[in-house]
Amino acid sequence: MDPQARAAAPGSATRRFLTGAGAVTLGSLVANIAAYLLHLPASRWLGPEGYGAFAALLSAQLLVAVPSLALQAVVARELVRGVPHEALRSLGARVALLVALIAALAVAPVSHLLDTPVLATAAALSPGPVLCLLAAEQGLLQGAERFRALAMVLALAGAGKVIPAVAVLAAGGGVGTALAAGAVGVAGAWLVARLVAAGVGRSTTTRGSRTRAGGAVVSSPGVTAVLAAGQVQLVMMALTSVDLLLARALLSPEDAGRYALGAVAAKAAFWLPQAVGTVLYPRMADPAGHRGAVRSAVGVLLGIGAVVVLAAVVAAPLVPAMVGEGYRPVTGVLWAFASLGVTLSVLQAFLLSTIAANRTVEAGIAWIGLLLTAAAVWAVPRELSSVLGATLVVVVLTTLVAGWRALRVRPA
Repeated sequence: MDPQARAAAPGSATRRFLTGAGAVTLGSLVANIAAYLLHLPASRWLGPEGYGAFAALLSAQLLVAVPSLALQAVVARELVRGVPHEALRSLGARVALLVALIAALAVAPVSHLLDTPVLATAAALSPGPVLCLLAAEQGLLQGAERFRALAMVLALAGAGKVIPAVAVLAAGGGVGTALAAGAVGVAGAWLVARLVAAGVGRSTTTRGSRTRAGGAVVSSPGVTAVLAAGQVQLVMMALTSVDLLLARALLSPEDAGRYALGAVAAKAAFWLPQAVGTVLYPRMADPAGHRGAVRSAVGVLLGIGAVVVLAAVVAAPLVPAMVGEGYRPVTGVLWAFASLGVTLSVLQAFLLSTIAANRTVEAGIAWIGLLLTAAAVWAVPRELSSVLGATLVVVVLTTLVAGWRALRVRPA
């Protein structure tokens, strides 16, 4: 049976979707678990002060990695449209060069803002360009619908970043050495992904090779396409990190380390239900089902969020036993950190709905919320609970406004 007939067979699309979704979910889960497990040994072995610097640099690393998220989406989309894989890898290389330049220029100011050593800061930002090269390979796998291979690469990338860093920490290494080891692991994952995706350009089973109208030549996208696609990812990543970065700058080293540990709960609550928006996004793009899909997404996210917050309340007393008595002040506010992550996940769903409605200008609400969050955190007393409370209040208000707009806007 040829590829087109196989794709058209009854039940084939459903089976492929379920298999692919399950594989990618598992791969992402492995990567996320590895990322969160890194914080446990780091918090214990580095202590509150060292861990505060380590966590802040990891957050700065996430901001540099934003272009890679957009790049993967652009590469997958353009492969489906029929752009040759060589052109898409070239796009990945150009974006990687741009990110390398930005990262190099950012080392000194980030080091000053976070009060971290220059070499440790450079080590934290160094994976940015490699993540772009890796994202290009992941986009090729995604566009070619090779979901099992994509899942393997996702899991390998997560483990490759964490295992070397943990090994260095276990051997007594410091913040900069551990971050440098993680960067080497990411580079290794990219080399493996390059081998895995080597056959994508020769594949005749991608949707792009079947849908190019009349064999027309499709132009290669430019860096501007990636920059445009990264707007929502950038503001969401900034919103999930701005409080931690400011806490590092404003709080005492001990309280900054405690805030960093609490932020792990917020990030877990944010990333845990990511599949909800992905699954409901097509319905959001349908004018007839737009509002219902948005309401369904929010309902599911709030249901999952309630469980997460309850789990945070139950698990809070275990924090000192797991990571040390120095973190005991976090136990009373762990539920608030989880609530912050849940609220951010709802905000992300609202932003996805505005993308589906072809109204990305609505992301301006989130940008305003980001500025207000920074201003509020700067204005409150330099205490852990004050920084957390200010962040939570502004994010809740931003989410309510974004939700009001999302439920009013219909797809164009």
